[in-house]
Amino acid sequence: MNKTELIEEIAKSADITKASATRALDAMIEAVTTSLQKNDTVTLVGFGTFSVGERAARTGRNPRTKEAIKIEAQKVPKFKAGKALKDAVN
Repeated sequence: MNKTELIEEIAKSADITKASATRALDAMIEAVTTSLQKNDTVTLVGFGTFSVGERAARTGRNPRTKEAIKIEAQKVPKFKAGKALKDAVN
């Protein structure tokens, strides 16, 4: 499912226009992004938790030249599915 299909599903399920569903989805994505930028977590009970993780610096290889390269430490977004979501999938 892509973003357009998700918007259509939200609009149909909530009985709202696609424009309203688009604004709602964009607002939700913006809110999660802003929280993660502040190093906060976003927990949606039953669905899952968005958080920020740390990836340590490491040495990698350039696949073309086989030359060793240094990969700097970075923050990465993480998502952990909640129990209800896991149960729904299984």
